[in-house]
Amino acid sequence: MPRTVTATRYVTPLREGGSLPGLVEADDLGMYVVKFRGAGQGPRALAAELIVGELARALGFRVPELVLVELDPELGRTEPDEEVQELLRASGGRNLGLDYLPGSFDYNPLVRDPGPVEAARLLWFDALVLNVDRSWRNPNLLLWHRDMWLIDHGASLYFHHRWGPGWTPAASYRWEPADHVMLPVAGPVDNLADQVPASAVDAAVGAVPDEWLVGYPTPDETRGAYREFFTARLASAGAWTADLEAARAARV
Repeated sequence: MPRTVTATRYVTPLREGGSLPGLVEADDLGMYVVKFRGAGQGPRALAAELIVGELARALGFRVPELVLVELDPELGRTEPDEEVQELLRASGGRNLGLDYLPGSFDYNPLVRDPGPVEAARLLWFDALVLNVDRSWRNPNLLLWHRDMWLIDHGASLYFHHRWGPGWTPAASYRWEPADHVMLPVAGPVDNLADQVPASAVDAAVGAVPDEWLVGYPTPDETRGAYREFFTARLASAGAWTADLEAARAARV
């Protein structure tokens, strides 16, 4: 389970993303990039961020520590920006924080070449979680101490914006690799499904707070739907991995 910290100071908005995350200091004296539950994408984006981040960590990728951030809406009372005030008022309770990596900068292959194996693994992982937001225009990768770190997975698991009672996971989901930042440098794409045990999925889905689990009458039903998706997605991994490899080979 992620640690829980309490926000003590709102430092500054980070306007690179559409959801207006903010840099926040917490009671453990740490600094966190906080994604707010009151942002336009709602709690589903926080659920995706947490589930995908923890699964990425389970597969050996570097992901900043994810924490739950308790926020008192009164924290925004003195903020001069009305947009920030409104966001903080709408985000009371638990939000999601990513450990702030001071001095990090956007991914640049001239600084850190991931190598063909790591590139292929990341391509496969983003296909697994239906991450549509890892292009050259916006790689959502940071370089910190010359290592590559994965961030910003709120656009993954896009199906949960349309689900509800009666939803069943499709046999396959359309995921287009053409714009993926790793496609030009990836080596042969292997099926990594055996590296994603049910226990890792259960742990990632189980870490999501109940109040972020929406779409079904109860949080347990929503958790069950996430598990159904991963069960179906992993069962069909042989087919979509072959499609990924074909797309990669076509670029060689």
